Amino acid sequence: MKIRQKTFKKARIEIIPMIDVIFFLLVFFMISSLSMTKMNSMPVSLPKTAATPHATQQNVILTIRKNGDLFLNKTPATLQTLGSLVANAMQKTPQEVVVVNADEGAAYGLVVKAMDAIRAIGVRKFALATEAQK
Repeated sequence: MKIRQKTFKKARIEIIPMIDVIFFLLVFFMISSLSMTKMNSMPVSLPKTAATPHATQQNVILTIRKNGDLFLNKTPATLQTLGSLVANAMQKTPQEVVVVNADEGAAYGLVVKAMDAIRAIGVRKFALATEAQK
């Protein structure tokens, strides 16, 4: 009686399913990292500029809307309470720059008054947020 021996196939690594899994993981981490970005400001229509804006650390953001509403890191504020709110925010996350996120239709006088209220507590550096023109 003749016993047949099984012929073993050489093992192969299938690369196409591995590429699919890696692509899925890449897309998953890209989308999840976008949802983790921290937005401290309210949505406003920023003025356009031809120069490319430089990124700054944005922990203290003053937002001024077209209708005159003031927000500090999404917290409603007034000109009278703005100084104390900025002082508290600077104690929690010390930095030297306050980012001013003013709507392009906001009154210029209100922007200056808000910056003066912040200067009164000792802040000397401001960054004006703009959008790049396309």
